[in-house]
Amino acid sequence: MSQIDRRAFLAAAGATAAVPLVTPAAPQAEGWTARAPLPWAVQEIYCAVSGGRIITAGGLRRPGRVTEIEDRTGIYDPASDVWSEGPRLPQPRHHPMLIAGADGTVFALGGYGRSEAGDWTGMTEVWAMEADGWREAGRMPGPLSETVGVDLGGRLHLVTGRSPGAANGQWNDQVDVDTHRIFLPGEGRWETAQPCPMARNSAAGAVLDGALWVAGGRTVSGGGTGRLDRYDPAGDRWDTLAPIPASSATGQQVGGGLAMAAAGGKLVAFGGEWFAPGGGGVFAETWIYDPATDRWEPGPPMRTPRHGLAAAAVDGVIHAIAGGEVVSGGRAGGVAEALRL
Repeated sequence: MSQIDRRAFLAAAGATAAVPLVTPAAPQAEGWTARAPLPWAVQEIYCAVSGGRIITAGGLRRPGRVTEIEDRTGIYDPASDVWSEGPRLPQPRHHPMLIAGADGTVFALGGYGRSEAGDWTGMTEVWAMEADGWREAGRMPGPLSETVGVDLGGRLHLVTGRSPGAANGQWNDQVDVDTHRIFLPGEGRWETAQPCPMARNSAAGAVLDGALWVAGGRTVSGGGTGRLDRYDPAGDRWDTLAPIPASSATGQQVGGGLAMAAAGGKLVAFGGEWFAPGGGGVFAETWIYDPATDRWEPGPPMRTPRHGLAAAAVDGVIHAIAGGEVVSGGRAGGVAEALRL
């Protein structure tokens, strides 16, 4: 499917207590290993870690020929390899950014929802997850989706993504941005920080050595980029470092729809998708970045290549959760895999 075809497809797409759902245990081994899958298929998701558990919410799925926006919350305990279902979002969302604050509170920020204008309406709600449901915890200054979000010292950073242009409802209404906003949950207010050096969407982010790292992403007009940018919160300054290499298997640039987490003093990036005339594909590659040498090295490939997946690190183990198993929105899955460096 070409990028133009994808736009046409996407434009046409359209509170309970936690209960254990899956219980198999799998031993950790070298390379990616299978873990208990998310009990429902979904893509275009993010996740947060709180109390040693991984929380994801929202996303897209496509049963048959109908694309649906998800409102379910999944809670994963890596120690027992068990998924539970948490409270549903107040409204269905895809691409909502999930961040755990300094006190462990998980926030869902922005993303796309359904309105009379379409299923790609940028939203501004900020929700906080509690035991019996999600509550509204603020509003964003403007819609922002397909962004990068992390907590740095109790301050929630949102960097890059897509925001509405002249209209707000369809995929083509959104434009790439270099936005850098900071939410202070305790005060309920927003600040503006130094913009990212490159406007793009669907990048991946992580915190390492007290800095915010943004890797990969893509632009609507230019496709994927391997660019790596590092933000120093003390100096409100960005530096650009070695980019993620292109895929040796496909010759394509790893970039859009990838995921990343930090473990063992390194960044681990994996997955993503690329578009080409008449088709495209999904990356299986894993890339590991060492900040001491400013170099990326290949890691073990994922067992199931995916894009639009969630990534988290718990106790030094990287987790890759759900995502699209073919380019664009054709097939979402619930596959979960883990990698110990």
